[in-house]
Amino acid sequence: MTVLAAGFPEEYSGRRRIAETANGCASEEAYVMQGRSAGAETEGRSNKPKLRRVMSVPDMVVYGLIFMVPIAPFGIYGGIFTESGGMPTLVYIVGTCAMAFTALSYASLGREFPVSGSVYAYASRAINPGVGFLTGWALMLDYILSPVLLYVVSSTALHGIVPEIPAWAFGVVFVLANTFVNVRGIETASAVNRIALVLEMLCLAVFIVLGIHWVATDPSSKGFTFDPVFNPETFDPNLVMSAVSLGVLSFLGFDGIATLAEEAKDARRGPGRAMMASLAIVGTLFAVQTYIAGCISPDGAVFAHDQDNAFYLVAGLAGGRALSVTCALATALSWGIFTALAAQTAISRILFAMGRDGNLPHALARIHPKYKTPYVATLFVGAVSLVLVLVLGRFGTDTISLFVNFGALTAFLVLHATVVWHFFVKKRDGKVFAHLISPAMGFAVIAYTWVSLSMPAKLLGVSWVLAGVAYYFVLRKVLKKKVRFTDS
Repeated sequence: MTVLAAGFPEEYSGRRRIAETANGCASEEAYVMQGRSAGAETEGRSNKPKLRRVMSVPDMVVYGLIFMVPIAPFGIYGGIFTESGGMPTLVYIVGTCAMAFTALSYASLGREFPVSGSVYAYASRAINPGVGFLTGWALMLDYILSPVLLYVVSSTALHGIVPEIPAWAFGVVFVLANTFVNVRGIETASAVNRIALVLEMLCLAVFIVLGIHWVATDPSSKGFTFDPVFNPETFDPNLVMSAVSLGVLSFLGFDGIATLAEEAKDARRGPGRAMMASLAIVGTLFAVQTYIAGCISPDGAVFAHDQDNAFYLVAGLAGGRALSVTCALATALSWGIFTALAAQTAISRILFAMGRDGNLPHALARIHPKYKTPYVATLFVGAVSLVLVLVLGRFGTDTISLFVNFGALTAFLVLHATVVWHFFVKKRDGKVFAHLISPAMGFAVIAYTWVSLSMPAKLLGVSWVLAGVAYYFVLRKVLKKKVRFTDS
């Protein structure tokens, strides 16, 4: 009997012991039949549809780079330059170091809970389901509206280049194309991401080469200067940190790697390693391109009359109109297609995880039988994006952007608090730097950035969270729905 029992999982041995206690001695035949029955049941459960584990660390690094956009400073260079007192490179160096703390917190929790859902999944399991739900609810605000914002920005830019085609038409094409790719599978999305990354890097490389050549050879150039990194005449810690609060927003998106945990070949360590690698790479690229731009126009005179197109005017000085248009077109396409594709991938995984746990309609957890993707969640995101692009596109980007950053920054705050609570308080693992100092520093940086958000953004964000509180109360107290955590 001992040998027989050892052949079954612990749950079957437990059943056997209970049966023997209740009935004196169960027959060996009955026990074997019970084991076979339970084994068949377990096998049925193990055959439930799952996401396909095909993402390597390089695949996830590419995904993270596309989400953050290696050429992100192209679109916001003027604001960063002005806010920092002419030290845009310093802003991105400090921003990279600051976001590293957030990446470390993601890596710690990712190893502990290797499941889809990002901070929603971590907080639900480490703190309680209520905190997890509200975190996921806040995160939805960012991830649902991020692609909409990207679509509107890109559609408007392309409409400016081809005014014969209405902006909304570009938006519709972007939404349909990205939804199709995401339904087809993470492998298809990964292939598109690789192509996109090559194109963006080529554009950036052309700018860097032509920029260096202009600085080194043009008679009007002031040469290579350290001012973009540090200018003692304009340096002000408060001014720089204010600019960092804007620059940090360029890094939002690397956290989307955490949503791929159940599609990663190494679910526990792969996403964390990919986050750190993508953050280091993109931080370096941000610093290099802003340094070259800062050397081309160290006083900002080139774009003093048009701050919104600052980078494109700098590029035009170094490489003519062709380079200026190329950089503008690259920004429009990378944001409207490739980054929006990554954003839709992330939010569909979060909706999938929340639907699977019972916090949202269970239909969102359905997986395509062939492509192994959360196709219902993906189609839902596509439909919502399409409606919002057509409706909110008329109001411009300011209205949409009010919501976007609130959700991500709020989730980051919960992320750092979760690390401290789970590892340092509950488990008492004694890792002071990794699970107390590092998340505390990350929390402080994110809190500073959160406080710097505009009052309308805070009011709209808090209203969204309160709506989530009401929904959760009805779900749990009125409808009596239960949370059913399902790990990979």
